[in-house]
Amino acid sequence: MSKIAVYPGSFDPITTGHLDIIERISNIFDHVIVLVAESNQKDYLFTANERAEFLKKITKDNPKVEVDIFKGLTVEYMKKRKAHVIVRGLRAVADFEYEGTLASMNKRLAPEIETFMIFSRPEYYFISSRAVKEVARHGGELKGLVPEFIIPELTKKLRG
Repeated sequence: MSKIAVYPGSFDPITTGHLDIIERISNIFDHVIVLVAESNQKDYLFTANERAEFLKKITKDNPKVEVDIFKGLTVEYMKKRKAHVIVRGLRAVADFEYEGTLASMNKRLAPEIETFMIFSRPEYYFISSRAVKEVARHGGELKGLVPEFIIPELTKKLRG
């Protein structure tokens, strides 16, 4: 049986920290689905299709990675795809508390699904999509925070 993992997130925008986790988990699991979340509760800078296209472009050379979009509960998507592992990245202690609560809820909703938490490498602890957008809004240096091809896209969206 192949080990399918789902790495859900908003990826608005994808960061070098996200990419590091995708690369690392694709060395552990047979197949990784990077799942772009869509939620009515969030305001996104990029559309789900734009975010998915960015991810497809950056992961195109990794045959183990697939990108998909889903609106709804991740565990419902996973049941449809016969996936049994949710991957969540952790940057700091604050992430652990939030992710632990989310993992417990997912376990209650779908006991057959496990949550795999992976820590960011220390050089990525400080990087978040929210922080990247703030840096971009104020014209700060984005090199090393996001894939290079996203920098002009961010600049265009945030500074017109």
